[in-house]
Amino acid sequence: MHVIAGIALRGVCYDFFFVSGQIYTDAKAGERHKSAARGLITLATYGIGMLVGFQVAGLIADANLHGALHVWRTVWLIPAGFALAVFAVFGVQFRNERPT
Repeated sequence: MHVIAGIALRGVCYDFFFVSGQIYTDAKAGERHKSAARGLITLATYGIGMLVGFQVAGLIADANLHGALHVWRTVWLIPAGFALAVFAVFGVQFRNERPT
């Protein structure tokens, strides 16, 4: 059950973050700057973002190490809670502006 929930959460996070980000970037950048904007968002998410993400994930895992065992429930609930908070902020803040 936990594996299925984890896979579903990963899919939702991927869709909301990466795909929505690319669509939004394309809409805001326009045809002239679309390629440069895609490159910048890819660097920010797959480069710097993943570097920071891996560092934070390591800190979370280390903080939940008791003896030789991890408390995996907490290790997974922290990023899940963060993803839920980002989803809520995104839902409140996102505005689908139409070009004039």
